[in-house]
Amino acid sequence: MTLPRTKVRGMRRRKRDTGREETRYYCICPVPDDLPDRSRWVGLKAIGIAISETLRDGKVCNEIHYYILSKYLSGRRFAEAVRGHWGIENRLHWQLDVTFQEDQCRIRKGHADTNFSTLRRTALSMLKNESSLKVGIKNKRLVAGWDDAYLEKVLLG
Repeated sequence: MTLPRTKVRGMRRRKRDTGREETRYYCICPVPDDLPDRSRWVGLKAIGIAISETLRDGKVCNEIHYYILSKYLSGRRFAEAVRGHWGIENRLHWQLDVTFQEDQCRIRKGHADTNFSTLRRTALSMLKNESSLKVGIKNKRLVAGWDDAYLEKVLLG
Protein backbone atom coordinates (compact mmCIF):
# COMPACT_ATOMS: atom_id res chain seq x y z
CA MET A 1 0.00 0.00 0.00
CA THR A 2 1.38 3.41 -0.92
CA LEU A 3 0.36 6.63 0.77
CA PRO A 4 -1.06 9.42 -1.38
CA ARG A 5 1.17 12.40 -2.09
CA THR A 6 -1.38 14.96 -0.89
CA LYS A 7 -0.85 16.72 2.42
CA VAL A 8 -2.40 15.51 5.63
CA ARG A 9 -4.76 18.03 7.22
CA GLY A 10 -4.66 18.36 10.97
CA MET A 11 -5.50 20.37 14.03
CA ARG A 12 -4.24 20.49 17.61
CA ARG A 13 -6.39 21.40 20.61
CA ARG A 14 -5.22 21.80 24.20
CA LYS A 15 -7.61 21.57 27.15
CA ARG A 16 -7.04 21.92 30.88
CA ASP A 17 -9.59 20.41 33.19
CA THR A 18 -9.65 19.64 36.89
CA GLY A 19 -6.54 17.64 37.70
CA ARG A 20 -5.53 16.82 34.15
CA GLU A 21 -4.11 18.34 31.02
CA GLU A 22 -5.22 16.99 27.68
CA THR A 23 -3.88 17.63 24.19
CA ARG A 24 -5.81 16.32 21.23
CA TYR A 25 -4.52 15.99 17.69
CA TYR A 26 -6.86 15.52 14.75
CA CYS A 27 -5.61 14.37 11.35
CA ILE A 28 -7.38 13.63 8.10
CA CYS A 29 -5.76 11.82 5.22
CA PRO A 30 -7.20 10.74 1.88
CA VAL A 31 -7.83 7.04 1.36
CA PRO A 32 -5.10 5.30 -0.65
CA ASP A 33 -6.33 3.89 -3.96
CA ASP A 34 -4.90 0.48 -3.15
CA LEU A 35 -6.42 0.18 0.35
CA PRO A 36 -7.33 -3.49 0.93
CA ASP A 37 -11.10 -4.08 1.09
CA ARG A 38 -11.83 -0.48 0.08
CA SER A 39 -14.91 -1.71 -1.78
CA ARG A 40 -16.54 -2.61 1.57
CA TRP A 41 -17.09 1.10 2.29
CA VAL A 42 -18.95 2.74 -0.57
CA GLY A 43 -18.23 6.46 -0.71
CA LEU A 44 -15.15 6.27 1.54
CA LYS A 45 -13.16 9.48 1.01
CA ALA A 46 -10.84 9.87 3.99
CA ILE A 47 -9.54 8.35 7.20
CA GLY A 48 -9.58 10.46 10.34
CA ILE A 49 -7.36 9.95 13.34
CA ALA A 50 -7.99 11.48 16.77
CA ILE A 51 -5.08 11.24 19.20
CA SER A 52 -5.60 12.18 22.83
CA GLU A 53 -2.61 12.67 25.12
CA THR A 54 -3.65 13.13 28.75
CA LEU A 55 -1.43 14.04 31.68
CA ARG A 56 -3.15 12.89 34.87
CA ASP A 57 -1.37 12.78 38.23
CA GLY A 58 2.01 12.87 36.51
CA LYS A 59 1.19 9.93 34.19
CA VAL A 60 0.81 10.25 30.43
CA CYS A 61 -1.99 8.27 28.78
CA ASN A 62 -2.42 8.09 24.99
CA GLU A 63 -5.57 7.06 23.12
CA ILE A 64 -5.95 6.76 19.37
CA HIS A 65 -9.31 6.57 17.59
CA TYR A 66 -9.73 5.96 13.86
CA TYR A 67 -12.72 7.11 11.81
CA ILE A 68 -13.78 6.41 8.25
CA LEU A 69 -15.25 9.42 6.48
CA SER A 70 -17.47 9.85 3.45
CA LYS A 71 -16.29 13.45 3.06
CA TYR A 72 -12.82 14.99 3.10
CA LEU A 73 -13.01 17.63 5.86
CA SER A 74 -10.64 20.20 7.26
CA GLY A 75 -8.91 19.29 10.53
CA ARG A 76 -11.11 21.81 12.37
CA ARG A 77 -14.38 20.40 10.98
CA PHE A 78 -13.26 16.85 11.75
CA ALA A 79 -12.42 17.84 15.35
CA GLU A 80 -15.86 19.45 15.75
CA ALA A 81 -17.56 16.31 14.39
CA VAL A 82 -15.65 14.01 16.75
CA ARG A 83 -16.31 16.18 19.80
CA GLY A 84 -19.97 16.54 18.80
CA HIS A 85 -20.39 12.77 18.49
CA TRP A 86 -18.87 12.08 21.90
CA GLY A 87 -20.82 14.96 23.43
CA ILE A 88 -24.08 13.34 22.32
CA GLU A 89 -22.94 9.95 23.60
CA ASN A 90 -21.87 11.36 26.96
CA ARG A 91 -25.14 13.29 27.42
CA LEU A 92 -27.16 10.16 26.61
CA HIS A 93 -25.24 8.04 29.12
CA TRP A 94 -25.48 10.76 31.75
CA GLN A 95 -29.25 11.02 31.20
CA LEU A 96 -29.67 7.23 31.44
CA ASP A 97 -27.67 7.15 34.66
CA VAL A 98 -29.54 10.05 36.29
CA THR A 99 -33.01 8.97 35.17
CA PHE A 100 -32.71 5.20 35.38
CA GLN A 101 -29.57 4.75 37.53
CA GLU A 102 -28.15 2.58 34.76
CA ASP A 103 -24.67 2.39 36.31
CA GLN A 104 -26.17 0.75 39.42
CA CYS A 105 -27.87 -2.01 37.42
CA ARG A 106 -26.36 -5.46 38.04
CA ILE A 107 -28.33 -7.42 35.45
CA ARG A 108 -25.83 -9.65 33.65
CA LYS A 109 -27.54 -12.96 32.83
CA GLY A 110 -27.95 -13.96 29.18
CA HIS A 111 -29.21 -11.09 27.03
CA ALA A 112 -31.03 -9.38 29.89
CA ASP A 113 -28.53 -6.50 30.12
CA THR A 114 -28.94 -5.67 26.42
CA ASN A 115 -32.72 -6.03 26.61
CA PHE A 116 -33.00 -3.72 29.63
CA SER A 117 -30.68 -1.20 27.99
CA THR A 118 -32.99 -1.14 24.96
CA LEU A 119 -36.03 -0.69 27.21
CA ARG A 120 -34.35 2.19 29.07
CA ARG A 121 -33.44 3.98 25.84
CA THR A 122 -36.96 3.50 24.49
CA ALA A 123 -38.49 4.80 27.72
CA LEU A 124 -36.11 7.78 27.70
CA SER A 125 -37.11 8.61 24.13
CA MET A 126 -40.82 8.38 25.00
CA LEU A 127 -40.38 10.59 28.06
CA LYS A 128 -38.47 13.17 26.01
CA ASN A 129 -41.18 13.21 23.33
CA GLU A 130 -44.02 13.79 25.81
CA SER A 131 -44.33 17.56 26.19
CA SER A 132 -47.50 18.26 28.19
CA LEU A 133 -45.69 18.19 31.54
CA LYS A 134 -43.02 20.89 31.94
CA VAL A 135 -40.59 19.07 34.26
CA GLY A 136 -37.34 17.12 33.81
CA ILE A 137 -37.13 13.57 32.52
CA LYS A 138 -36.56 12.08 35.97
CA ASN A 139 -39.72 13.76 37.29
CA LYS A 140 -41.70 12.70 34.20
CA ARG A 141 -40.71 9.12 34.98
CA LEU A 142 -41.89 9.48 38.58
CA VAL A 143 -45.21 11.03 37.51
CA ALA A 144 -45.75 8.24 34.97
CA GLY A 145 -45.31 5.75 37.82
CA TRP A 146 -47.89 7.55 39.99
CA ASP A 147 -50.47 8.64 37.39
CA ASP A 148 -51.92 6.10 34.94
CA ALA A 149 -53.41 8.85 32.74
CA TYR A 150 -49.97 10.45 32.31
CA LEU A 151 -48.38 7.04 31.70
CA GLU A 152 -50.90 6.52 28.90
CA LYS A 153 -49.89 9.90 27.37
CA VAL A 154 -46.24 8.86 27.46
CA LEU A 155 -46.87 5.43 25.93
CA LEU A 156 -49.31 6.52 23.22
CA GLY A 157 -47.59 9.75 22.28
